[in-house]
Amino acid sequence: MMQQQGKSSSGSEMKVTWEDQQNINAFSRFNNRFHELEDDIKLAKEKCDNLEDAGNELILSDEEMVRFQVGEVFAHMPREEVETKIEEMKEATFKSLEKLQQEKDSIVSQMAELKKVLYAKFKDSINLEED
Repeated sequence: MMQQQGKSSSGSEMKVTWEDQQNINAFSRFNNRFHELEDDIKLAKEKCDNLEDAGNELILSDEEMVRFQVGEVFAHMPREEVETKIEEMKEATFKSLEKLQQEKDSIVSQMAELKKVLYAKFKDSINLEED
């Protein structure tokens, strides 16, 4: 088992065990995933808002055939079919958003547990807070 040594703020040497390093690495991975999830959640919320706006615009439209974007192409589709498709897309996006939020909440709680462990051992010698 390899051990690293560092100095604590009081000047005495503190040993960093393999398990400590694994906890630090895990916290770092959780922190990176947390930031990825925040970006994904932001995009999902924007998509929900855009779909809501599209649905509202469709309500105001009095045309029977409307243009609907599929990939990079617009297709003329019956209004009812587009309304159904938008509702399905909103529902799928909302479910995805909920899953992302649940994963984010789980990661936040795991990070909090690791913070307790790491701060208990290293006190002021380690900084896990973001600026």
